[in-house]
Amino acid sequence: MGIDQKAGENPRALPLQGKVALVTGAGKNIGRTIALTLARDGAAVVVNGRADKAAVDSVVREIEAADGRAMAAMGDVSDPAVAPRLAAEAAQKFGGVDILVSNAGLRRQTSFLDMSFEEWREILSVALDGAFLLAKAIVPQMVARGGGAFVALSGVSTHVGTPNRCHVSASKAGLEGLMRALAVELAPHKITCNALSPGAIDTARAAAAGPRPVAGRPIPLKRFGTVEEIAAMVRLLVGPEGTFITGQTIHVNGGEFLT
Repeated sequence: MGIDQKAGENPRALPLQGKVALVTGAGKNIGRTIALTLARDGAAVVVNGRADKAAVDSVVREIEAADGRAMAAMGDVSDPAVAPRLAAEAAQKFGGVDILVSNAGLRRQTSFLDMSFEEWREILSVALDGAFLLAKAIVPQMVARGGGAFVALSGVSTHVGTPNRCHVSASKAGLEGLMRALAVELAPHKITCNALSPGAIDTARAAAAGPRPVAGRPIPLKRFGTVEEIAAMVRLLVGPEGTFITGQTIHVNGGEFLT
């Protein structure tokens, strides 16, 4: 038995073994890599996507091919009926959720003068309302399971002011406020709540997202970030090493924005 190993411990246990994670917007890009990273370290993963079932199923197959556990769970998180269903499906399959990663969001570039209220509400409903609805459905499971971790994906644009994205910036600013408030309110239940704010990340962009917006100052590290670097920070926040980090907005942006 190793010097730091206690009797009965499994020396080969993975750091997230026995945990269950729900990752929204997990069919591609950052969400996909977060799901794969958490599964690699032992978590069972509920892989959520809004419409692209083929992409979600591909992530599930990739996790299962590596001897992990995963399930597909489709649904638009801005729909109030979806989060309770996702929670129920996770409970039925895996017993409940310990880790919630609210990554789903819509990218859109529209000038303020041309922006309709309908578009404003659409953007806020996915990122901000979706996080609220997910928390309402999942936090009771975390409480019952003795604690948990909630990470919401924000973005650098809300900190530097990016033209043609006031709705995106507002939704992400709201997310950060939500996480700070929940961090204090849910601390007695041993639930940590943090926002993670990526800078310019090398991802595939849908046509609706438009060209990559210019935000902040030039990146001092002179490169885009990778999806793996964002997933690694999520993994830190939700794992055993991150249990004393709560109520924070963690910036991963190569120095584009400095706190």
